[in-house]
Amino acid sequence: MKLLFSSLLLFSFQFTFAQQQVEKSYFTIGDRVTIKSTQLNEDRILNIYLPVGYSKDSMNNYPVIYLLDGSKHEDFIHIAGLVQFGSYSWINMVSESIVVGIENVDRKRDFTFPTEVAYDSTRWPDKGGSANFIAFIEKEAMPFISSNYSNNENTTLIGQSLGGLLAAEVLIKHTPLFRNYIIVSPSMWWDNKSMTKRDVPSISSNQQVYIAVGKEGYLMRSTACKLYRKTRKSAPRPKQVHFEFFRKQNHADILHHAVYDAFETLK
Repeated sequence: MKLLFSSLLLFSFQFTFAQQQVEKSYFTIGDRVTIKSTQLNEDRILNIYLPVGYSKDSMNNYPVIYLLDGSKHEDFIHIAGLVQFGSYSWINMVSESIVVGIENVDRKRDFTFPTEVAYDSTRWPDKGGSANFIAFIEKEAMPFISSNYSNNENTTLIGQSLGGLLAAEVLIKHTPLFRNYIIVSPSMWWDNKSMTKRDVPSISSNQQVYIAVGKEGYLMRSTACKLYRKTRKSAPRPKQVHFEFFRKQNHADILHHAVYDAFETLK
């Protein structure tokens, strides 16, 4: 009898709960905008994290972190989470910042420069569009953010793997474009390591570069080290350029650890 009563009571509770009205709304952390790019001749999506309390009418201006591989299914959500956590007043690891995740259309096309290496060309026939993509960032994405959001000149570029190759290309060919570069596990093997053979132009006194690599084999580690040495040589002060080797991380899980460490390091 007690069992029957308990079952009836549970059923009654579940039925009553099911009849309650539930109000639902979307959980958002910022904006999702589409830019019609003339540089790339296609629509491009920017996912934009805004700090808590952000207001366009506020007198506050925020640093902007540009994230390659920046869709919600890639690195946008967890990097935005690191920025939110790191900017808590009791953590004070990074300034409150806007995060702009550049969503991919074809990362193999956008993150690589032209190559005559047969193996690379055969694997990725749509390669070699990095110049157009960098022009999109410089001439369309960054001006859009500057015109529509309360930002300042403290800009950071984050890229990993092929995104790290792209970030390294920007550092070498368009050095002043960003104040800070976070380059993780860059695919410097591309085009027979040709980018490692180029000198890094002198960086200014207010720029910083953070380079990281994990347990990813000799080729990845040696080319990342070479990029670090050349960048450090180009800096007015050696402490502007940082390198970290993550012994426990591989290519799959290094980004989150490296960006956290970069935020702690780039003060």
